[in-house]
This record gives sequence, C-alpha cells and structure tokens, in this order.
Amino acid sequence: MQRFVLFAATALAVTASPVLAQAVAEAPDPYIWLEEVNSPRAMAWVEAENARSLGVLERDPRYAGFEADALKIAEATDRIAMPRQIGGKVANLWQDGAHVHGLWRMTTPADYEKAEPAWQTLLDLDALSAAEKANWVWGGANCEPLAEKRCLIALSDGGEDANTQREFDMATRSFVDGGFALPKSKQWVSWETPDSLIAARDWGAGTMTASGYPFVVKRVRRGQPLDAAPEVFRGKPDDVFVIPRTFTDGAGHSEVVIMRGVTFFEAEFVRVTAQGTTPIAVPRKSTVTGLTQGRLIFQVNEDWNPSGGPAISAGSLVAVDPAGKAAPELIFAPGPRQSADADEVAVTRDHVLAAVYDNVRGRAMRFTRTPSGWQQSVLPLPDNAAVSMVSSDTTSNTAYVSVQSYLLPTALWKVDAAAGTAAQIKETPARFAADGLVTEQFEATSKDGTKVPYFITHRAGMKLTGATPTLMTAYGGFQVSYTPHYSGVTGKLWLEKGGAFVVANIRGGGEFGPAWHEAGLKTKRQVIYDDFAAVAEDLVARKITSAQKLGIYGGSNGGLLMGVELIQRPDLFGAVSIQIPLLDMLRYEKLSAGASWVGEYGTMANPDEKAFWLKTSPYSNLKRGAAYPETLIWTTTKDDRVGPVQARKFAARMKEYGLPYLYFENTAGGHGAGANLKETAKTSALEMVYFHRRLMDR
Repeated sequence: MQRFVLFAATALAVTASPVLAQAVAEAPDPYIWLEEVNSPRAMAWVEAENARSLGVLERDPRYAGFEADALKIAEATDRIAMPRQIGGKVANLWQDGAHVHGLWRMTTPADYEKAEPAWQTLLDLDALSAAEKANWVWGGANCEPLAEKRCLIALSDGGEDANTQREFDMATRSFVDGGFALPKSKQWVSWETPDSLIAARDWGAGTMTASGYPFVVKRVRRGQPLDAAPEVFRGKPDDVFVIPRTFTDGAGHSEVVIMRGVTFFEAEFVRVTAQGTTPIAVPRKSTVTGLTQGRLIFQVNEDWNPSGGPAISAGSLVAVDPAGKAAPELIFAPGPRQSADADEVAVTRDHVLAAVYDNVRGRAMRFTRTPSGWQQSVLPLPDNAAVSMVSSDTTSNTAYVSVQSYLLPTALWKVDAAAGTAAQIKETPARFAADGLVTEQFEATSKDGTKVPYFITHRAGMKLTGATPTLMTAYGGFQVSYTPHYSGVTGKLWLEKGGAFVVANIRGGGEFGPAWHEAGLKTKRQVIYDDFAAVAEDLVARKITSAQKLGIYGGSNGGLLMGVELIQRPDLFGAVSIQIPLLDMLRYEKLSAGASWVGEYGTMANPDEKAFWLKTSPYSNLKRGAAYPETLIWTTTKDDRVGPVQARKFAARMKEYGLPYLYFENTAGGHGAGANLKETAKTSALEMVYFHRRLMDR
C-alpha cells in the first residue's frame, strides 16, 4: 500500500497544471538564443555541455570497448553490400574504415552473387571530399529513365537535407563537364528526358514554403542556365512541399507526376504532358509508388468510392489510369490487423511486389495484372520477419528483398517475379551470440482498452523477479511501422550482457494501417503516450523488469515521445535517452521544417490544439524539484529537419531547474546519429554506457 501511495504522489507532484504550463509557455523564453544554431554563444554552450557529458561517459571503463565493438560491427567488411539495379548492373555505396565517406561502385549481376564480387569504383567520396575540402555525405543517385547512362548524384554537407546535385556519366565514371549542376537547396529533381529535368528547388525569393521546402517546379534543359528555366507548376506558399517524380515501366511508358503536398498527409497529384499539367483522380490521402503497364500504383490511405470502380478501403494498393479513361483497379486490400507500407512496394517489368504485415509479422507478396483482375501469391521467403524491398528493375523481373528479425541476421534474397520464386544469395554473419535468446510477442491493454502489441527479446531462462535490465523503444507517429529488425550493436552491447529489448507497436504508427495512425493525430495524441506507458506497466506487471531497471529511448518524433513520457510518467523509468527530438511543441512550427508537420501535431493557431500542447509539450512542462531519472539528450548541429535547438533548450531548462541530465551534440550528422560510421559508433557507445550506468549498475 505504501508503494502505491508513493508512486501516486510522485506522479501527482510532477504533473504541471495547465495554468502553470501556460504561464511558463507565455513567459519570455530565456533560451531563445540557443535557436541561433551556429552563433558563437550557442556553440560555446554546446562545447561546454559536450565536455561535461563526455567527461562522464567516455571515462567509464566500458566506453572504449563499447566503441570498438560498435565500430567493428558498423565497418565489418563481411556485411551485405545492398544492391541497386542500374542499367542492367548492380551498384552499391560502400563505407568502411578505409572509406569513411564511401565508395560508389558497380559490378555485374552474376558477379554480385559471388562471395567476393569484382567491384569497379565509380566515385570515391573520400577523395572527392579531400579534393573539394568538404564533408560530403551520399544522398543517392537518380538515373535517367530506361537507359540509365547518366545519373544525378546528390551530395550534402555533413548530412543536411539540403544537397547539391551533379550529373555523372556511368561510362566515363566522372562528372559531366558542363552537365546538369544544381547548387545547394532542399530540392527534388527528376529526369523528364535525357536532356531535360523537372525540378522543385529554391528558385529565389518567394519560392519556398513556410516549411522550408520548394513549391515551384520548373523545366531545366541541358545547356540552359537555371534562371532561364520555364515554370511547369506552382503550388502555394502554405503548402508543405511540391515534389516531381518520373516513373517508367517495362513497356516503355513514362509518366512525370507532381505531388503537391497540401499537408504532410494530403496531396493533389498532376501529370505533366506536352499540353501542360492535368489532375490525377485519386484521394488526397494517397502515395504513388510506381508504374506498370501504363498504370500508376498508389496506396490510398482513406476509403474511396471511385466512379465506375469498386469501393476501396483505406490502406489498399490500387492501379490507376493516369489519363482517367479507365476505372481504378484494386490490387490488394488489407484486413483489420494487416498493413502494406507504400515504401515497401516494388515494381518489376510485369509484376508488383509488396511487403504485407499481419499483426506486425511480415511476408512478401506478388501481384500480377490479368484480364480478369489482379492475382496475388505469397513469395517463398521466411514468414514472421521484417521484409524490405531493396531493389527492383522495370526492365526485368529480378528484384532483391531483405529479410531479418530480432535474432535473424539480415539475409538478401533474389526474387524472380515472373516465376514467383526466391533464393537466398547473401547473409550477414551473426554479430552477437543469440544462443539461448528468444523473441516473444505480447499485448498490453492501454487506458482506453485498446490492445497494443509489443515484442520482447530476452534470455530463455529469464527469471520473473523484476530484475532484468530492459531497454524499450517505439516511434508512434507519421504512419511509420516499427517492424522487427536485427541490430548487431544492441545484441552485442545489451542482450549479450543480460539485458532484454522491447519494441512497442503503439498507435500513431502504421502497423495496422491508416486508422492506427489517425487514432493519435493532433489532440488525440495522448493515446500514443498512454499506449507506451501501458506497455511499460505490462512489463512490470509480468515481473520481467521494474521501473528502476527499465530504460527507454527514441529519436525525432520518438524523441518527443520520450520527452512526454519523462514528464508524465517518471515513476515508470530508470533511464531516458532523448534523441534528435522535438520538445518545444509551442514553437515547433517556427523551427527548421516544423511547419510541415501540422498535419501530425496540429497548430498553435488552433485554440484546442494549443491547449493540448500547453499541458503536454515537454519543454513547457518540466517541473522544478521533480523526481526525474537522469536523462541523456543528444542531437546533431547539422540537422536541418528537426534541428538541434529544441534539445538544447530542454537541456538548458533542466540545468536551470537543477534536474539531472547529460547532453551531447554531434557537430555533424544530419538527422541521425552521425555523418559516417565512426560518428554513429561513437554515439551508440555513449548511449550504451549511459544505459549500463543507469540500469546494469544499480
């Protein structure tokens, strides 16, 4: 009884009243100066905080070993070189200890299947960075349709979303002298023909949205200066973004599609023709994924009753005639506990492949268009794992698919979509000792009665005494599904040491389709935080772990989740790692790309949505004297998506209030743990030292 009263009193003590939260929010922000990302004052603060925190974490006797292990895993030369099919060959971007920035290289499909392929280097990013005195981070290759003889190479400085793009000749393995070159911008560029591009970028004053993305699309012709490019399409300044994409299929059809993002989740689609642009009749909540037999493949994320066609449920895959002359064709409709992710749809010459999840357990499916409708079959790959479409080619029926789970190292399978067969061709060696480990799936009951699934990986003989140090993570936003994955670092530095690892499939994600996501939008968001707390309570109730032994972590939107859990339920956790986070939700719209996420979080211009964040925003609801566990907060200076400023301000307020925290800011890295494998390994080691100190040592 005393234990219950103590926890209840603690929870009551740290819940800031709406009046207090509003007073804090409306008072002048004493840390607004930390929003000046690269100002000397702000960077001096970062340097001092880094020195203090690194002095704690790097001096731990475990740090050097953890960093060495993490780096060995990251730079392992026996990991799979993931393929990208280009022009009938296989390309790969490779990083290791000798190639920090990376080698872009190529081989033949037959040679790729060998244990040691004979790679030919296309571009050495380390040499390029040295020659140009830059910190180039690979942003991808966008190759011209069908022939794929030339590609646009995207390079960013230190991992920013903003990039430069230059034309590269695959035959000469060099940048094209006088070729296409688009200077630094947040931009989307697509080939229209070998001699013309369709580009959305910063064209000058009045061409970028409030979110910091382009809304004007122009046609860039070879040899023509950018300022002479004619306009093709114009969105509106209050749109989120406008993105052009080119799709081709095996029959030679080509479609240039422009997506006008009205909100983050709603868009209007138009096709570019010789006569101009014409709308494509699909619901606003849709995502285009490819082209086959002249039909665009969409995932629709709302119920749809198209004229002349069957009723289509939210989450379905459909084939759409871009000219609107034929009714949409249903490819696949998921069941109530199923989902298909638009990012995991691949198109070959004659088929569509997709990863389909049933209760967060994946399988690969093949869909074939026939005169009587679309037929489906299951590809012969392992079930109950995470399936990812790695590469496909619309000029052939060959695709590459990866399969992994919490204890199954990533394997690469070659799929013959025409025959409906698959064969494993590569496998990552185990990075940790999995003998005696098991993965189980349980369900927790959230505050409103919703069943929330979660996976836990642990020792088979784990004693249910509440003494197992446990790490738990989730994302819970933007319809992003958190599917099973193999993490060598987590296995080596945590599971091997006797810890348990939990992934919670909470609402806000896409694990069960659009409805699972929309249940937690805007003012309904508290269900996401209740789901996460419910899983934590279920772990304690099952005596798997205890509050003192339970640590949590998450990044970006998941970092916001961690901040809210710290504020609302500090009694449930012994350690909290907040990564590259949103935390000041009353100002998030004004910071970095924050205005683009109004569809997810709401806007402070709406009184109801502002009232929700007044009582929920972590930065506004920190409380002096509260019994928070020591918190690790880390971010990166070069992150131009979320930005480092919210993490900085949260740490500064914790310091002001005398609350325990550690803060680390990587001065490169973009929206992630580092700009290269060495930086990523360092961040992983720092975080694992923190968790061991908080959970293993107590």
